[in-house]
Amino acid sequence: MSISIKGLDKIYPNGNHALKNINLEIPTGMFGLLGPNGAGKSTLMRILVALMEPTAGKVDVFGYDLMKDRKKVRSLLGYLPQDFRFFAKYKTHEFLDYAARLSGMNNTRKRKQAVDAMLESVGLFDVRERYANKLSGGMKRRLGIAQALIHNPKVVIVDEPTTGLDPEERIRFRNLLSEISENEVTIILSTHIVGDISSSCKCMALINKGEVSFYGAPQDMLREAEGKVWRIQVSADELHEVDKRYPVIATIPSGTGWEVQVVANEIKGYDAKPYPPNLEHAYVYHMESRLNLWTNG
Repeated sequence: MSISIKGLDKIYPNGNHALKNINLEIPTGMFGLLGPNGAGKSTLMRILVALMEPTAGKVDVFGYDLMKDRKKVRSLLGYLPQDFRFFAKYKTHEFLDYAARLSGMNNTRKRKQAVDAMLESVGLFDVRERYANKLSGGMKRRLGIAQALIHNPKVVIVDEPTTGLDPEERIRFRNLLSEISENEVTIILSTHIVGDISSSCKCMALINKGEVSFYGAPQDMLREAEGKVWRIQVSADELHEVDKRYPVIATIPSGTGWEVQVVANEIKGYDAKPYPPNLEHAYVYHMESRLNLWTNG
């Protein structure tokens, strides 16, 4: 395992218990960290990149103790935070050159070659003279991942990288991360967007209210929801009642009524047909079954 997390806790000075006894083994490749906003994902990310100290617990990164070997661990890490910003005065290639210098690349010729190669690999070479803060949202994300990769880290941590991107850019960014992970790099993808996990990660964890609620392959979570997803035909008047009784995943206009996809152990009072689950269905089922928010009558 590239990262081992044992008994990790984080309690903020205001008493907020953000992480509670987190135990995770993170392999190389793409690893998905899924959970609702406020679940504790960003706190965990900040601890892993040595920007925040845990209250208790231990983290090993490729055999190095995060607390005892912080400088060495940081040299192994690349980080793209959710609120990554660019300096207005830098052009795209100038910004990446600046990031390369910060990472310790002191040879000017080799640094220029590395910057050009990285801009090419993330699809930004043609806009290298454009000011970084004038790039589109998707291009900014790609430049962000470029600065995280410029020093060839063994672990790359990205926090909510596709929020606000259009579908085409989201797919492009996910594909870029998948390609990077094939080079024996560990990529931790922290997100609340289920589609980011289902299409790219072989292993995942779900964090809810500071605790690990699920750990395993996305297919394992899918199996939890088999036989728990239903398709119901309802009238417009019935739609509101169904929404009150069951977690609704999708509503599709159908003739004079609606086709509704819901998750539940069973459906009573409606003509419901089983529907094959995807990871979004499975995520909702997992969360709702843990909270027991629906009724079955």
